[in-house]
Amino acid sequence: MTLFACGLNHRTAPVEVREQLAVEDDKLRELLHDIQATGAVAEMVILSTCNRVEVYGVADVPGEGRSAAFGHLCRHRGVALAGLEPYVYTHLERDAIRHVFRVAASLDSMMVGETQILGQVKDAFALAQTCETVGPTLHSLFTQAFAVAKRVRTETDIGRHAVSISFAAVELAKKIFDGLRGRAVLLLGAGKMGELAARQLVEHGAFPIYVVNRTWARAQELARSLAGNAVPFAELATALGAVDIVITSTGAAMPLVSRSMVAQVMQARGPRPLFFIDIAVPRDVEPSVGELAGVYCYDIDDLRQVIEANLRERAREAERAEALIEREVAKFLLRLGDAEIIPTIVSLRERLEAIRAGEVRKALARLPDAPPDTREAMEALSQAIVNKILHAPITKLRESSRAGAGRSWMQLVHELFGLGGRGDKAEGGWRPRA
Repeated sequence: MTLFACGLNHRTAPVEVREQLAVEDDKLRELLHDIQATGAVAEMVILSTCNRVEVYGVADVPGEGRSAAFGHLCRHRGVALAGLEPYVYTHLERDAIRHVFRVAASLDSMMVGETQILGQVKDAFALAQTCETVGPTLHSLFTQAFAVAKRVRTETDIGRHAVSISFAAVELAKKIFDGLRGRAVLLLGAGKMGELAARQLVEHGAFPIYVVNRTWARAQELARSLAGNAVPFAELATALGAVDIVITSTGAAMPLVSRSMVAQVMQARGPRPLFFIDIAVPRDVEPSVGELAGVYCYDIDDLRQVIEANLRERAREAERAEALIEREVAKFLLRLGDAEIIPTIVSLRERLEAIRAGEVRKALARLPDAPPDTREAMEALSQAIVNKILHAPITKLRESSRAGAGRSWMQLVHELFGLGGRGDKAEGGWRPRA
């Protein structure tokens, strides 16, 4: 079995491509089951955020697992796989481990050091667990990834310089308006990132706050938490006419804010500018909306420019974090390698112990009058001999496994000592390549 990570992200694909493959939360469970049913992937976790769609898996043939996963993802979204291939990357084994650790620690994020990604990775892992697509290898990998992310956060200053989608949105709004105090904000969608952006705006004096969401109860709940007002979804256009800043973060598959809708709104509101921050993927606002006079429309890729300055501040800390991750990748590989040879070591011990115990019984049968101290001495002597014999092969197994050649030595030990099986199958899924 081989561990792999494949997908596309903000580095390899623009938002126009990423939004084609974005998966709604309620569809992930169905996709996990469908992909697993192909038999091409033994273990699997799917992560779909605004900046990445990635599959982490364990498979006999990683290429087949990758094809099965992305084939289903593309069919779900009605997208041709061939058109996405140039944007898709694949990492195997050590590189896959490193990639998962970097994603969880936010070193692969658009905004290095942001905190949302760790929660998103944990949610993806939890969902895969409920779908029973997580086996021992991915369980160990993600458990370690969460620990590594915590170490990066606590042992470096990577989170010191506040950088996030919400922070970038506020910085962008401040550039458009001469201060945010008294600016009316409309939150379209009740997602976490939109909520964080709204809270940032409130902290900078923006008021009042309106919330529009297709689920009315959620709109009311979020409006109460922001000391704002919920607005029925059917009155979206009316709400647009009353605000200065619009933050959109829905999970809609198609734009909810059209050019024609905004054009009518702008005719009624006169020269007062309207500022859209569209952090949804797929985007909630038609791109041509930004062409209208008095309308400023930014999507998630535009936020990249705002955060570049703070990213530079974090670059130095990121270097420390990268070094930490390299050490953790090495430790994880060693641990998996040790886990690979444990069944062979246990079988070897059991084999020699059975021989020792049998020979001791035979010897004592010929010495029925042997006193207790003699019996104890024979037991101790035989156990010491077994331990001496075991020392060399166990040491060699560990060394060879850590050197990436454990499989051949396990086979040799199995043949020499007549152990069950050939020793060529690691229990618990993936093993390092020999």
